Amino acid sequence: MSGHGAPSVSLEDLDAHGLRVTIVAGRWHEEISEGLRAGARRALEKVGAVVTEIDAPGSFELPVLSKAALDAGADAVVALGVIIRGGTPHFDYVADAATSGLTQVALLTGKPVGFGVLTLDDEQQGLDRAGLPGSKEDKGAEAAEAAVRAALALRRLRFG
Repeated sequence: MSGHGAPSVSLEDLDAHGLRVTIVAGRWHEEISEGLRAGARRALEKVGAVVTEIDAPGSFELPVLSKAALDAGADAVVALGVIIRGGTPHFDYVADAATSGLTQVALLTGKPVGFGVLTLDDEQQGLDRAGLPGSKEDKGAEAAEAAVRAALALRRLRFG
């Protein structure tokens, strides 16, 4: 399982009151993407963050919409998408564009981007990771936790 070795997701020690976090979620593979979004939303609400949401047409558009959200005042973004490998190189291009683009957004803005883009060989892998009933993992919640932890660390670095 890809999550082997990951820290346990425990939000009990986080207080994100006042932190503005935007979930930017692609719409492809709706059941999986909605599971990711619900997991991120639950995690952010649990820690008290102020949550807004933006729909992205797909994973390719996540970087530009994430940057716009951060430029508009969000303290962090949770970028969620689903890319399933097909029989053409399209998967590789979209996965690389989303990954590289979101990395650039974080570096250019100096604000965290929680990476919840699933790159999958098949739909079942996504269902196993989407935080749905019966899923083994909740990648939406994990991406939200990462964004919040990074935003709080940056706040401590900047304001002591």
